[in-house]
Amino acid sequence: MASPMGLLFNRFAFAFLLALGLTLLVAGRSGIGPVEQVRTGLLDVLAPVLDVISRPVSAINDVATEIEQLSRVYEENDRLRQENARLLHWQAAARALERDNAQYRRLLNVRARSDVTYITARVVGESGGPFVKTLLLAAGERDGVEPDQAVVNELGLVGRITEAGRNAARILLITDLNSRIPVMLEGSRRRAILSGDNSGRPLLAFLEAEAEVQPGDRVVTSGHGGMLPPGLVVGVVASVSENQVRLRPFVDLARLERVNVLRYRRPSLVNDRNGP
Repeated sequence: MASPMGLLFNRFAFAFLLALGLTLLVAGRSGIGPVEQVRTGLLDVLAPVLDVISRPVSAINDVATEIEQLSRVYEENDRLRQENARLLHWQAAARALERDNAQYRRLLNVRARSDVTYITARVVGESGGPFVKTLLLAAGERDGVEPDQAVVNELGLVGRITEAGRNAARILLITDLNSRIPVMLEGSRRRAILSGDNSGRPLLAFLEAEAEVQPGDRVVTSGHGGMLPPGLVVGVVASVSENQVRLRPFVDLARLERVNVLRYRRPSLVNDRNGP
């Protein structure tokens, strides 16, 4: 319990401080010189102290601002990554469509005769073994595919149909051991038989003895036998030796995607009004 003297001191101290505050307030407004000097001196003394005290607060505010900005940067980077992934997806789709359209446009230019129509289909895989060069075609009898029809792409002759089911067919490539195709040298018109031997360079067999052959000579189908239309480009002579002439096909047989199956109406003395 406080003593009576303490209570009296507290009362006088409170009254003194209140009176001093009022006096300073009135004196500050009155513009008295000494009071202004005292106030200015106090500001000079307290300003550095307030500056030091305010620096941590300012630093904290700066850190908070930086964190907020970094958060926004991360969010923006994440959004840009997602947008970039979407753009890459559509870019790949656009390139695939562009490639398909270009291939379709080239395939449309294959037909050069009024007696030839064609069926465009996709190659879906290899159907043979290590000693058989055949491919599986995703088109069959219901699409008009029949055995012995020529198969080409935009570059040249691929082979011919050997078997046809309802929904699929087998292509015998020109490089297969069982492939025999009547051809001729485009320049000299000398005939030969293109004979596959399961290598990438089929042979020109039964070439006329007096035929002059040079590497680079173009070879086309002759149309003899009536199975294939004449004039289909096959390849160029790759090498000429004493015993054999080998041909380099125009078509990359290992990278086929789509081909045309030619529906060729063989020449006949009998009028055929139904067409192919």
